[in-house]
Amino acid sequence: MHTGRLACYLRGGRPPEGERDYPGCRDARPPERTVPVRLPGLLYFALESRTWGGGMAFYDPRRRGTAAGRAYLLTAGQFSDIAAQEMGGGPGADLDLATVLRTGRDPQGPGRYQTLVCPGALDGVPVLTFTAPWTLAEATLNAPRARYLRNLAAGLADAHGWSARRTAAYLSTRPGAAGHWTVDALLAALTGRTGA
Repeated sequence: MHTGRLACYLRGGRPPEGERDYPGCRDARPPERTVPVRLPGLLYFALESRTWGGGMAFYDPRRRGTAAGRAYLLTAGQFSDIAAQEMGGGPGADLDLATVLRTGRDPQGPGRYQTLVCPGALDGVPVLTFTAPWTLAEATLNAPRARYLRNLAAGLADAHGWSARRTAAYLSTRPGAAGHWTVDALLAALTGRTGA
């Protein structure tokens, strides 16, 4: 959700507090437009992130709820290259988007971010993202680390204008984080009042 994090996908580089360098896209231009969105479905944390440690964010569009996000107006090639960087490859080949645009879902493989999802459209433009092929009920939940949550919080503040408290209340109640992070502990971690 954070424009600085997106820049690492587009231009290449390592996000602050991250442990992975990204090669960037073939087309490194910034998005033509960006808007906050609320998607039908649920954000949850599972598995172990190679970039941040701890649980990583996934989106289950089939669950009841609303997931806060950010929509960037990108080219199909840029979307393909960003997805490739998360799917364990590198930029260079355009994804075939016909199935996801027709059916709303297209598993490209069994990996953690290899399923394309189209939860709707915005001003006539399809909204695309990628997530895991499994559902929340099938996921191995894992609590995210503070540095990852700080990255997500920066995106929520940047995109939605949320306060640190509202962000902490949202993120600490998502499956995987719930029961491991309280609102107050996460608020302290986001605002630097603790070494969490």
